[in-house]
Amino acid sequence: MLGDLGPGTGEQLYECPMCSLTCTSIQILEEHVDLHLEENSFLEGGNMRDLELAQQLQTEEDERQKSEEEKQEREEFKKLQRQYGLDNSGGYKQQFLKNMEREVNRGRMQPFDYHKRKADMMESLAFGIDDGKTKTSGIIEALCKYYQNENKDVRRVWLSAGVDHFHSSLGDRGWGCGYRNFQMLLSSLLQNSLYNDCLRDTAAIPSIPKIQSMIEDAWREGFDPRGASHFNNRLHGSKAWIGACEIYSLLTSLRIKCQIIDFHKPTGPTGTHPRLFEWVLHYYSADNGSGAKVVCASKPPIYLQHEGHSRTIVGIEEKKNKTLCLLLFDPGCPSQEMQKLLEKNSDGTSLRLLRKYLGSLKEKQYQIVAVDGVLTLEEKSACRHASQVLTSEKIP
Repeated sequence: MLGDLGPGTGEQLYECPMCSLTCTSIQILEEHVDLHLEENSFLEGGNMRDLELAQQLQTEEDERQKSEEEKQEREEFKKLQRQYGLDNSGGYKQQFLKNMEREVNRGRMQPFDYHKRKADMMESLAFGIDDGKTKTSGIIEALCKYYQNENKDVRRVWLSAGVDHFHSSLGDRGWGCGYRNFQMLLSSLLQNSLYNDCLRDTAAIPSIPKIQSMIEDAWREGFDPRGASHFNNRLHGSKAWIGACEIYSLLTSLRIKCQIIDFHKPTGPTGTHPRLFEWVLHYYSADNGSGAKVVCASKPPIYLQHEGHSRTIVGIEEKKNKTLCLLLFDPGCPSQEMQKLLEKNSDGTSLRLLRKYLGSLKEKQYQIVAVDGVLTLEEKSACRHASQVLTSEKIP
């Protein structure tokens, strides 16, 4: 761009169109403008490189974060698999042997006892029959006698039909509560002639691996396909936890009529479940109109499930102040403690092992499985179809 003559010199001046700098020759102006263009080109290229670098760094960060999240998800999944016995770490037999070896190494078991118990365990598994070493019998009969003479605070009590207590062993400690509660329920059904036809192939209490196989048989019949897929259709040889749905499927496959009742939220203050207590009272008292203080009902015990554990309801007390108290068999309670209930001169202090008041059951939700008779083949087929759609009745 041409400018004015320099003052007093007569020299032609040239103004830069980009920064208004005045140059004395056209060649200088051209070189100056070229520098501007080169600088702009460098800056634009630098900006592009910076943008590309920023995008690359962001992509790498996103990939790193995604990888960390996937790793955390895998770890959480593995943790859940271990927690629920689905990590392919072996089942009842493997845990039994491992725990016995640990006892020998700690000097708590002699090698002779180890080999004897191993032989007994292998025989038990071969025949599919529980070895009975964790069983305590006669508790319901002892409770009946105790309540006849109890005059302090119990107004009435209802007890289930006779039931044996089973507790966890070296082979299922930490995961076997559902199987042990099924054994308790089955011990009562085997004493009831009403179920003879359903249980003609089950003359004795099955071992835990046998119960796992029985549940798999129920799945193969078509019961609870959704639940079966959760376990990849396989329980035997695992330490998988089971719950109310598996108990329902197994019982129904044996043509034993039962139902799942879902107490899916508290119905009382401070997270309590009075509706659960009322349901159990109605279950035991519905067919017993007599005013007797102690009612030894013909009803089987009730399977009770909540998150992480299950127990067996064997009766219910009504106190003189009208409050209710459930009587529970817990598989986590060893036979040494349960046998205290059999002592002739028991003063009732051992009942603390069984008693659960309203404030003692404050899990978010509970499920129960209650047995109520025998199914015809047609009814069994209908139950199988229904279990493929819905297996739980909701209590509002």
